[in-house]
Amino acid sequence: MSNRPEGPGLQRLSLDVPQDLVSAFEAALEDHVLALTIDEDPVGGLRHLEALVSGDVAPSSLRSHITAAAAAAGIESPNLAFEAVPENDWVAASQASFPPIHAGRFYVHGSHLPAAGGDAIDLEIDAGAAFGTGEHESTHGCLLALDALADHHRVTRALDMGCGSGILAMAMAKTWGVAVVASDIDPAAVATAHANTEANRIDHLVRVMESDGYANHTVTAYAPYDLITANILAGPLVAMAADLAGCLSPGGVAVLAGLLSRQANDVIAAHVAGGLVFDHHLALGDWRTLILRRPT
Repeated sequence: MSNRPEGPGLQRLSLDVPQDLVSAFEAALEDHVLALTIDEDPVGGLRHLEALVSGDVAPSSLRSHITAAAAAAGIESPNLAFEAVPENDWVAASQASFPPIHAGRFYVHGSHLPAAGGDAIDLEIDAGAAFGTGEHESTHGCLLALDALADHHRVTRALDMGCGSGILAMAMAKTWGVAVVASDIDPAAVATAHANTEANRIDHLVRVMESDGYANHTVTAYAPYDLITANILAGPLVAMAADLAGCLSPGGVAVLAGLLSRQANDVIAAHVAGGLVFDHHLALGDWRTLILRRPT
């Protein structure tokens, strides 16, 4: 399967940002790029970010997101460099931007790499135009949360809200061997998730659909769910808290991510107001993964 997007080629975006503000700029870009890599070692207090961007995304749009992030942080906007990525370099660029990921029992890799073998749960992912390869702290945190839940939580039906590439839906389906509903507001993400479930031979377990939150009747018709994941953003998590609570079974667990540490209290409060109980969180850098439960 190729994750080469339709449209006028690709661009590579490069910028250097202060080390303590990496998460802010990462959050500003993550919904607008195909892949994002960050150099591990800072140079002069700066970290180098590179992103692969669809050719039909206007540089001015990305500049506006970066400028807004810089203004919120109280610094000048960093310089952005754009260059075209030759079509025959797409596969190499995509593969280089997505190294294999180990997250507990899960082994996440692109289609260019073999499965890990052994006891690992293999997840073959080509993200395409959708977020979720396991490399980002929010997705990685969700996988670690699912890994811990697998040891003691019983699941008969699960929901992945805002499924992106489908990585969490596939992780749940492969871990518990149960039916999973995967929904996303973005048609491109729905197509990518469906292709990934087929590549992993679990499309008989994962039902992928387009939905604006819980608006699709099928999402609510399959409720209640024993496990719901939602790796999106803090604002939508707060807005959908009541809907999530209404679809979670007694004793069910919600795994929420896509939020920074400073946003965690708002997200927790919204779900506690809906009747859930905060259990614990996982911290990876500035990103938080929240685990909440519905009392029995």
